[in-house]
Amino acid sequence: MKIKKTLLALLLGSSAFLFAGSLGAQELPVIETAEVVEAVADTISFDDGYAAFMETPGAAFFTISNLWLLIAAALVFIMHLGFATVESGLGQAKNTVNILFKNVFIICMGILTYALWGFNAMYPGFAEGSAGVFAMGSWFDVEASVAMMTAEYADYTWYTDFIFQAMFAATAATIVSGAVAERVKLSSFMIFATLLVMFAYPVTGSWQWGGGWLAERGFYDFAGSSLVHAFGGFAALACVMVLGPRAGKYINGQIRPILGHSMPLATIGVFLLFLGWFGFNGGSVLNADPFLVSLVFVTTALAAAAGGLGAMFTSWFFLKKPDLSMALNGILAGLVGITAGADSIMPVYAILTGLIAGVLVVFSIIFFDKIKIDDPVGAISVHGVCGIFGTLAVAFFSDAAGFGIQLIGTLSIGAFAFIFSFVVFSILKVVMGVRVSPEEEAEGLDIGEHGQEAYPDFGTARTR
Repeated sequence: MKIKKTLLALLLGSSAFLFAGSLGAQELPVIETAEVVEAVADTISFDDGYAAFMETPGAAFFTISNLWLLIAAALVFIMHLGFATVESGLGQAKNTVNILFKNVFIICMGILTYALWGFNAMYPGFAEGSAGVFAMGSWFDVEASVAMMTAEYADYTWYTDFIFQAMFAATAATIVSGAVAERVKLSSFMIFATLLVMFAYPVTGSWQWGGGWLAERGFYDFAGSSLVHAFGGFAALACVMVLGPRAGKYINGQIRPILGHSMPLATIGVFLLFLGWFGFNGGSVLNADPFLVSLVFVTTALAAAAGGLGAMFTSWFFLKKPDLSMALNGILAGLVGITAGADSIMPVYAILTGLIAGVLVVFSIIFFDKIKIDDPVGAISVHGVCGIFGTLAVAFFSDAAGFGIQLIGTLSIGAFAFIFSFVVFSILKVVMGVRVSPEEEAEGLDIGEHGQEAYPDFGTARTR
């Protein structure tokens, strides 16, 4: 209490000084600052329960755990910068502003809609008789009680819980953003992404993390191979099927490569995602347990490295050239693959999990190209296909869950995301259209949708 009153005194004293300075020659009435501070401080009610808890031996671990989750939330936030740079780097220069704009919108929208509805829908508030299927949401508690701010709640506070989970929520829409890049109408995508994050993502999230029907049946998804990544991947697949491929991608039965404009940007993005994944997986321990956090860091890194090498050499052998974009997607595939079992799959098997995911993603990207599913960044393969594999890997390489429930869980989550996205995106297609005009697509969405370019002087400088 004395410390808080001292800080309050400094704040009020500083404010009085600044206010006096702003009056110039005018003089303030003479008031004893100490008396004002004491009067204001006495009106503030500090909760004795919280103060008492912070005096207990358990407060130290609580504080460290809470701090670690906030750091992890910041690392997951950085992943959104990674997604933005990967998507823009693998896209054409004429669509860079559009891709970046969508990513800026997604993180802003995601945080607010998760507060408005999603957080309390996932954790969980199931309606009576719902069988743990459809959760009910509401605005998160802005005046949480002491029980929500101490170990009585968890090893972290209610606010920390919200901000950590909010960083996850927007990821699903970001995955879709990359898959539909370079031809989707901005307004339609913004509406779809809002509905996906606000209503669809919390439903499947509540099935497991909110104690719903999958949790009751023993399904295991530590940090979201299915709940985040397969969800986003199959939502992306539905949207791409409704939207169609980019103009000129498939001509006379032949696949025409449309190259990304900046491999340095794409590489920077993957390394940012790799960094952020330590928070994505490491934070999912939900406390600062030294053994589990260090194990998760190691399994995450090993799987990513193995995924990168797996994709690198597989693509080199089958495509006859070492393909950087495949190597980058291999790292991401390894990360997605280990996410479901990062705390239960031991390091040797983490390497195997990442390696298989890295090989799998190459064949998956080639397969979707052959059936004319145009995904400029490989998001469907990285997140959808490898998300399913990562969920099943828990059954293959650990004893955390059985194969049957893992298969049922991942297919249920993917199917819900696909059906929801297909229906909503189809309705948007009928009502307002989901694709830009052929002229806009040819000119570039930066000019057509935004009236600005990412590199306005690049062409001029190059010709000098």
